[in-house]
Amino acid sequence: MTENTTDVVVIGGGYAGVMAANRLTQRDDVTVTLINPRPTFVERIRLHQLVGGSHAAVAEYGHVLGGAVRLVVDTVTRIDAAERSVTLASGGTVGYDYLVYAVGSGTADPQVPGAAEFAHPIATFEEAQRLRPVLDAASVSAAVTVVGAGPAGIETAAELAEAGRAVTLVCGGVLGPYLHPRGHRTVARRLARLGVTVLEGPGTKVTAVTRDAVRLGDGREFSSEVTIWTTGFGVPDLAARSGLSTDALGRLLTDETLTSVDDVRILAAGDSAAPSGLPYRMGCQSAVQLGPQAAETVLSRIAGKRPAPVSVGFAGQCISLGRRAGVFQFAHRDDTAIRFYVGGRPGARLKEWVCWGTVWQLAYEARKPGVRTWWAKEPKRRQLLRATRRGEAPATATAPTAPTAPTAPTAATAERAA
Repeated sequence: MTENTTDVVVIGGGYAGVMAANRLTQRDDVTVTLINPRPTFVERIRLHQLVGGSHAAVAEYGHVLGGAVRLVVDTVTRIDAAERSVTLASGGTVGYDYLVYAVGSGTADPQVPGAAEFAHPIATFEEAQRLRPVLDAASVSAAVTVVGAGPAGIETAAELAEAGRAVTLVCGGVLGPYLHPRGHRTVARRLARLGVTVLEGPGTKVTAVTRDAVRLGDGREFSSEVTIWTTGFGVPDLAARSGLSTDALGRLLTDETLTSVDDVRILAAGDSAAPSGLPYRMGCQSAVQLGPQAAETVLSRIAGKRPAPVSVGFAGQCISLGRRAGVFQFAHRDDTAIRFYVGGRPGARLKEWVCWGTVWQLAYEARKPGVRTWWAKEPKRRQLLRATRRGEAPATATAPTAPTAPTAPTAATAERAA
């Protein structure tokens, strides 16, 4: 740590971590170190394109990260809150005055017999990268099964079917559970046109995976040369291993200013944060809002001001259906889907705009940190949820907010959650 400066370490170079690091550069007396295991930024909302071969799903940190941010390519193995330092896999340590915990999420343990051994997860860049040669080695007519009918599963199934693959999408329940029925019908029709066999309903939960087959809860079993697992998220156990309080999934427990309940010097943002034990939906849409707000809490404390409570609003969910179609499902700011959506080719263009716009906003924050506070805030529902959790009777119930359309290339909504 340096005299007369405040040293901030950000763990994780995803959407939340990059936004936090860039926002922190507003002050000349703050030094920012971003620690990330990869030398390039991963466009996680394009991982299905990496699997399908239509995009590399990476961007250079020189494009999205401010020049004042020091990038350390390494992995943090332990946080020592008492010493205010982190230990690196390479053996060194880095000290901090404040720490932003933005380690993101990855594939959860599937806990289905054979899934860990024979199914291919794609929640991380490395997982998607490993799947590419597996698909390349399989014949075009090989049976491909995608398990999970959230955005990641739908997008992967559509991407591969458009390339001529024989794809079965196993929903384990409802196709696109977030979607309004109108959006659901549009997605189902597009998948049918692409030739995807969609298995949905209560009997479609996968109960076992073998080297060449998938078994369902209703007793059906069918051939699968390549099985792709897209259901469920898990988070790294770094916080728990370091003795910090976490929720059941392992997300760092914080108050409403994104400050750890254990240490005022530690903040959390993105998929690995659980403010008040009420985490937001995982994905880049919440991450790009939580990152700068965690940074603002740090900056407020440095300035001797009271930090503002977290406020995250949603615009909906955007799903690509191959390169020529997509669906943007609009929602209330409280993340409740509404009947309005954009589909077909306009939906595909909007999805591409969202993917481009997400990287654009990271780069914009790098150039002009703190200029914009563009997220669609929805604090009233949050207050109601907190009161309900505490067992209080809210004075009045608030009606859902009006639907909000994206107003700039900042409505990054293509969440990977299944």
